[in-house]
Amino acid sequence: MNTSRTLGHVEAQAAIASIQSELARRGKVAVIAVADDHGELVGLLRLDGAPLPSTTIASSKAWTAARERKPSWELGIASRDPRTGFDMAYYGDPRYVGWGGGVPVIMNGSVVGSVAVSGLTQEEDAELAAMGAAAAIEASTGAS
Repeated sequence: MNTSRTLGHVEAQAAIASIQSELARRGKVAVIAVADDHGELVGLLRLDGAPLPSTTIASSKAWTAARERKPSWELGIASRDPRTGFDMAYYGDPRYVGWGGGVPVIMNGSVVGSVAVSGLTQEEDAELAAMGAAAAIEASTGAS
């Protein structure tokens, strides 16, 4: 029998709180999404003033990072590589995106979910998502 660990609400809340705190410190707003190991949402927060399309984009970044087991921007690089000629549409699901800002959460060598941010630059989104992933791991292990 296969068993898998996945992010739950405790880890999602920790990731969201960590990112929300950093956004407040920077005086910025965004959308934060946390997904389980299948890419399904566990938590979502759209801060007041965040762009409305960022809700769907953050969810899609989380979906992509969890499903592909790698940062969402890596999928975008593959689709833009002229040597492969790969079109993102071949994935067959519009939730796959290639923008930066979705990162897998890896524990003990396995992807247990993902964290994504949308509404800022791709670099800021990715930086904050990585911060949220670290907070999720910390919450899961009980480390302080």
